[in-house]
Amino acid sequence: MIAAVLLLLLGITVATSAWSHEVPTDVIVQMFVRPQGTRLTLLVRVPLEAMRDFEFPQRGRGYLDVSAAEAMLDDAATLWIGNAITLFEDSRPLPSPEVVAARISLPSDRSFASYEAAVAHIRGPALPVTTEIVWNQALLDVLFEVPIDSDGADFAVDPRLARLGLRTTTVLRFLPAGSAERAFQYVGDPGLVRLDPRWHQAAWRFVQLGFLHILDGMDHLLFLLCLVLPFRRLRPLIIIVTSFTVAHSVTLIASAFGLAPGALWFPPLIETLIAASIVYMALENIIGARVRHRWLVAFCFGLVHGFGFSFALRETLQFAGSHLLTSLLSFNIGVEIGQLLVLAVAVPVLNLVFRRFVAERIGTIVLSAILAHSAWHWMSDRASELGQYRFELPALDGFLVAALMRWAMLGLILVAALWLLSAAIERFAGNQVAAVDEE
Repeated sequence: MIAAVLLLLLGITVATSAWSHEVPTDVIVQMFVRPQGTRLTLLVRVPLEAMRDFEFPQRGRGYLDVSAAEAMLDDAATLWIGNAITLFEDSRPLPSPEVVAARISLPSDRSFASYEAAVAHIRGPALPVTTEIVWNQALLDVLFEVPIDSDGADFAVDPRLARLGLRTTTVLRFLPAGSAERAFQYVGDPGLVRLDPRWHQAAWRFVQLGFLHILDGMDHLLFLLCLVLPFRRLRPLIIIVTSFTVAHSVTLIASAFGLAPGALWFPPLIETLIAASIVYMALENIIGARVRHRWLVAFCFGLVHGFGFSFALRETLQFAGSHLLTSLLSFNIGVEIGQLLVLAVAVPVLNLVFRRFVAERIGTIVLSAILAHSAWHWMSDRASELGQYRFELPALDGFLVAALMRWAMLGLILVAALWLLSAAIERFAGNQVAAVDEE
């Protein structure tokens, strides 16, 4: 009896392992979206192995039985692709995409290089039944269609395809009627993607992005805390935070327009300098800081943090459509809202702590020492990563000259911004800065 039970369990285990597939590690999805007349065409290419609920028939030494598998493709495409994509026309959800045609393709097939070639391939003849291809190396190409009212409407898509693999990268190309193609590339599920956003739609998306980024960036929050720890009155707060804001806005916008270095070592260098900025500000708090000096330091480190903000935008600026500058300014607005929220919470808490529990000077020293200790470890780790990059002198050619001209332009912009900021602060503060310094 026991032997029979063990054999039954063994049979179930073998059957389960034979009929189940592991989640693919890296999945690449290619997608075309094209509205035309009263129909919207959606072309999708995914690895066949991502259709994990389906056991595609095999023959011989693990080769896919192409002929028998054809009957399963529509159901697999609907379950794993069509049901996971929601399309919108003028913010109105469209019906679920319907499968028009589905094909199995070889991994060497290059028809998805263009929309026309992809359509011709999917509508063309299927692979010969004698094709020898391992099932988990095959590709699934699907042509969906959705009814629409007008191809001139505003279209959006909410693709939820991250479940296809542990890491799913999607390349989405939108072909609007009468306009140039727009390309998107993202990892995972990006949420609602407006394929040709209006300026206010792009602005709102990037305000949210900036707000969430400042709240999620621990190093930026700690720097902001170090920045205002000794100065919690309104006038010095306005001076210092304004200086930091102007500086990071300049380098953020400059980086988005290609005025920043593009070398591989530049991002780890900036991350190291961000950690170093926290260490420096914390040590300055311990020694003693003055408003007249602090706003200038905030400006210098704000330039560094602006480059850090730009790294967070590299993957998302593609969703700005034709509203690049609007999106950048909106991201800055979101960052400032987040900073004001942090200050609105931190300043009253610090005032309460220093008034009720510990003397202000002692509290400032203790908190600054803790922040300096944490940031020192970040700086050391990031410096070690930076040390893995090789720094070589660039060749003296046209590319170097063009880069030097871009950096010189950025330098002029920074000098102008610093001069204007200095003049504005002098007018705003007047003799009050010296009065605050003496307190």
